[in-house]
Amino acid sequence: MSGRPTFSVEFFPPKDLAGEERLWASLEALVPLKPDFVSVTYGAGGSTRDRTIRITREITKRTGLKTVAHLTCVGSTAEELRKTLTSYKDAGIGSVLALRGDPQGGPGATWVSTPGGFDHADQLVSLAVDMGFEVGVAAFPDVHPASQNIDEDIKVLLEKERRGAKFATTQFFFASESYVALTSRLRSVGSKLPVIAGVLPITNVKQLERMALLSGTPIPPLVTERIRKVEADSEAVRREGVSIAISLCKELLDSAVPGIHFYTMNNSNSTIEIVKEIGLR
Repeated sequence: MSGRPTFSVEFFPPKDLAGEERLWASLEALVPLKPDFVSVTYGAGGSTRDRTIRITREITKRTGLKTVAHLTCVGSTAEELRKTLTSYKDAGIGSVLALRGDPQGGPGATWVSTPGGFDHADQLVSLAVDMGFEVGVAAFPDVHPASQNIDEDIKVLLEKERRGAKFATTQFFFASESYVALTSRLRSVGSKLPVIAGVLPITNVKQLERMALLSGTPIPPLVTERIRKVEADSEAVRREGVSIAISLCKELLDSAVPGIHFYTMNNSNSTIEIVKEIGLR
């Protein structure tokens, strides 16, 4: 995670054949840009486990790109998590993003423990590190919705780093000041954890509202105003979303961000446009 800023992308396992075809088309368009890694999400309670493993394995096989598979604590025992990690290892996957995961009712809902499972992502970090994985974790520039306390968030990140996490990727956000505040606090307490900035190019108004609700990420009034002005025109929304993301990415690069991670929503057009415009590729 040194040298030039990294460029990475995130996909989710498609639900049907048409969705899978869109994913592969998006990936093929991205391959010439040589992302540093591709991450694949993992549904709550392991609901997409088999698809995540298959898609992640297939990405490596088809493209040669490094892949990072997500894994959450939700709804799984420690032994089940160990088996999933073994499946990843058997598929040639060497890196995972270790997450607690959101309760079934969303980020702000009460956490429900799974008997024999983990209640915190740091426990999953220890398991994955012990099994030989490179481990990434999540960070929250706008504060984790379950804590609403940046001091607690910093403490949690430090513990994950102590247990062997090698990098963090943030939840998407829209204000560079939030990212700078988080990373400055981390450095002030001695952390060396590289924090990759997560960026969501806005392509759809309803999708944005849903993602923000699920993640607990606040949408700045200025962003909402810019998107609302053009919401009747889907292509205009996409262009405005690209413009907003380009401005954010340039601010992040000026702040010496170690990398930018794009939440593609399985569509690479906006990401490609942004990456070329900001000079990452």
